[in-house]
Amino acid sequence: MGQANHEIEILLVEDNPNDAELAMRAFTKNKLANNIVRVCDGEEALDYIFARNPYNYRDRLNIPKLILLDLKLPKVDGLEVLKIIKGNAVTKLIPVVVLTSSHEEKDMVESYRLGVNSYIVKPVDFDKFIGSVRDIGLYWLLMNQLPDIKNLIK
Repeated sequence: MGQANHEIEILLVEDNPNDAELAMRAFTKNKLANNIVRVCDGEEALDYIFARNPYNYRDRLNIPKLILLDLKLPKVDGLEVLKIIKGNAVTKLIPVVVLTSSHEEKDMVESYRLGVNSYIVKPVDFDKFIGSVRDIGLYWLLMNQLPDIKNLIK
């Protein structure tokens, strides 16, 4: 809870503890992100993003630079989370990368229809997974430019 005033670089929405740990280690190993927050289900992701319930201490305008979103989540699935994020005037600007094990074409099509920025199927191989996470971080955290959210809501 000490991160209330710190810029959050990545919100990792992942219920699988092994995949979450691999992603966290990959970002740390490649020195790509200092502030990574992990939530374990879709409901918690929405609470965090909209600064409500256990996260009501957060500044709602301190949005993540990037959301890594699994699709197969408990409570609220990833597609519903994506729909809500992309349906809000402020949060729709947050880049969302679906990082999922789903190879289903319908999941990919629906993700893009809802406004996802990128859809990546999780590699099973550890080195490929580390490389994928590194590449995601290099692009979305270092290369991509976002407008200042505070200027958009005045």
